[in-house]
Amino acid sequence: MTLLDVKQIGAHVQATSGPFRSLAEQIGRVIVGQTDMVRHMLVGILANGHLLLEGVPGLAKTTAVACLARGINTGFRRLQFTPDLLPADLIGTMIYQPQSGSFTVKKGPIFSNIILADEINRAPAKVQSALLEAMQERQVTIGDETHKLDEPFLVLATQNPIEQEGTYPLPEAQIDRFMLKVVVNYPSRQEERAILDRMAFTRPELSIQPVMGPKDIVAARQVIDEIYIDDKIKDYIVSLVTATRTPGEFGLDLKGLIQYGASPRATIYLTLSAKAIAFLNGRGFVTPQDVKDIAPAVLRHRVIVSYEAEAEEKTSDDIVREVLSHVPVP
Repeated sequence: MTLLDVKQIGAHVQATSGPFRSLAEQIGRVIVGQTDMVRHMLVGILANGHLLLEGVPGLAKTTAVACLARGINTGFRRLQFTPDLLPADLIGTMIYQPQSGSFTVKKGPIFSNIILADEINRAPAKVQSALLEAMQERQVTIGDETHKLDEPFLVLATQNPIEQEGTYPLPEAQIDRFMLKVVVNYPSRQEERAILDRMAFTRPELSIQPVMGPKDIVAARQVIDEIYIDDKIKDYIVSLVTATRTPGEFGLDLKGLIQYGASPRATIYLTLSAKAIAFLNGRGFVTPQDVKDIAPAVLRHRVIVSYEAEAEEKTSDDIVREVLSHVPVP
């Protein structure tokens, strides 16, 4: 690819990415701070990947997703996951019609564009497996019929890391289906004061204006596929993922701390996410910094630490930081 081609892609990106920056501004009218969470949500939409949002209650995770859906002017359903939830409550079921003696399909709330799966780890395994097919295959099976889900289709799931009673840990296979795991932290003191000024009302106003529709997202994804990524950066991405499996090859002293490294899905998602970051920055090419910025969110839930690491109080985030600091940057 020539320099002229890259410049042409850059011009295309500049023209297409404007509404997404406007969307971030619209969400910022309601959500104070949490710029990383908002940016990661935009990356998920652009790269066609689902998000797992983890944070203590009260950090505006649910509000942020609702604002995102309003700003896109698309279908939105909030599903409160509970231990007594059934797969039919999620995907739908077959209803018997006595007049005709036949069955008709009653579609469930999964048939929307943006799905907020609130407290996903409170639902039993059957419900989680039903959601798994929708996330991975973009389709749902009800009875003998398979139904395609509309595009865009995005699952944003939340889970509470501190209260574990009555929860069902997500299977590793399902966690791997999430493109990004976003850890939502407490706001700063200044942000907390701004939250007080903006939200301390009995009926706070959530004034979000729609700035785009589903067609804009589909068009943006086509532009992202055109964004240039150099072979050296591709090799860098592969090295980062490989280093989580065989850290010794990269001079990392992590022996016995990693039980399982990141899957090949991490390589694909890291590439797509880096392209989405470049798109949001208005560039037609990916830089190593784009990869480093998004790598923790892509890798943290795919690196499974061992009991030895837990005994040393090392988390997957610590492992990912070590990998990012040791693997040579092109």
